Amino acid sequence: MKSHRLIAFAVAGAVASAFVVLAHAQGKEKGARIEPRGKTSYMPVAITETFTEIRASYVKEKPGVEKRHQSLLEARYDLSNRPAKGVTMFRGKSIQEGPRARLAKGTTWDSLATMSPEEIRAKGVFPAGFMPLPHPNQKEGGMVFPKVEIDELKRQEDRDLTRFDLDFDLPDRFTPEFPPPLYLTTRPDLGDVSQGKLITIANYYEIFNGLLNPKQIEGLRLLLTPFPQQQFNQTEDRRSDHPSRGVACLDCHSNGHTNGATHLVGDIRPQEFRHRIDTPSLRGVNIQRLFGSQRALKSVEDFTEFEQRGAYFDGDPVIGTKKGINILERGSQVHFMAEFQEILDFPPAPKLRVVDGRLDRAKATESEVHGEELFFGKAQCSGCHPAPFYTDNLMHNLQVERFYEQKLVNGMVMGADGPIKTFPLRGIKESPPYFHDGRLLTLEDTVEFFNLILETRLSADEKKDLVAFLYAL
Repeated sequence: MKSHRLIAFAVAGAVASAFVVLAHAQGKEKGARIEPRGKTSYMPVAITETFTEIRASYVKEKPGVEKRHQSLLEARYDLSNRPAKGVTMFRGKSIQEGPRARLAKGTTWDSLATMSPEEIRAKGVFPAGFMPLPHPNQKEGGMVFPKVEIDELKRQEDRDLTRFDLDFDLPDRFTPEFPPPLYLTTRPDLGDVSQGKLITIANYYEIFNGLLNPKQIEGLRLLLTPFPQQQFNQTEDRRSDHPSRGVACLDCHSNGHTNGATHLVGDIRPQEFRHRIDTPSLRGVNIQRLFGSQRALKSVEDFTEFEQRGAYFDGDPVIGTKKGINILERGSQVHFMAEFQEILDFPPAPKLRVVDGRLDRAKATESEVHGEELFFGKAQCSGCHPAPFYTDNLMHNLQVERFYEQKLVNGMVMGADGPIKTFPLRGIKESPPYFHDGRLLTLEDTVEFFNLILETRLSADEKKDLVAFLYAL
């Protein structure tokens, strides 16, 4: 096997998965043993092939890789354009409605809800769209950006985050509004301070000078400064056509929110067990006490430093040293970056009371009121998402693996998620797709997912009202 191929596989070590046979469009793979341990935890440092050779190999394989992943998406989900009526994101982008996870033949949401986890598992009818979502190319991994982000950065900075081996996988209608509004806890009177622009290194100073203190301005500059990353750097094993300055924190967290960019967690081996990451919003960081969907980092400072020292290079500091690891100074740079992140506010929610975050019933519809009653009652949502910010700042293990057999799908093991942090639900309609890996395309999918996982047996009308309440958050 060529050395550049080992970059993708050595992290995992379980190279047997390279020889699996596709069974059908669902993405099931047969004939491959799921290795519990990789041959090594490290990636190769010395690359013997030229960039031209590496690029040609990946470009040749790209159509097959994307076709296989697209087949999986279409088998799992209804990807059609069905916008919700009467509700949009802040700037007017439509929100997709309806559960999009496809059901196994002969099943309905109601019939599934009557089955026990053991019965669903035995019959093999757990919706594939509720299982872990593989990276667009699980064996390769790395950061993948939506086209709108790539195009705007090209225009403003002449910096290109296009990968020659891979494109972003989800349709634009299932991603957040772009560019998203930006709200500051320190200046709520200003509303959206982004002026409808994507904040970049090219415009941040003119927009924020006079609104932020010097530490915050410097922190924002650092958050917008590109630093080398595994796929975007100067080396011959990069995944960009030209040597790259790298990636900035806010390339994924556009305007302190999210654009839906995806990656793989850096702290799991082998590769087949690594989990996809859906970029979370940074709004409301000031009220959060855990960071990283599974890492349980205890401060935004820890998270900021870890991302550039570890996550940028798939958790391998040896590779980081080769490609240009950015060692931030904790007492100033990390602190400045964190100080800006901690003033990013949630969007306004005019139907919520100021103090306790509950519905002002004089402003709410009957459906929203009933949805709130369900949220704090039968649906059991508030057990993990209490008001006012709708997070308990804890980790929870839902043990979703109770519902399906472990198997290999497009290079990823459908295994256990483990403990996941409770994300705040304030402004949740602005942040599709949902769950830590983006496997749930709509809020209706999310409600159906938890109706099964928590065995709450909600009726169709109750599910509809619960979604209406979530829109109000």
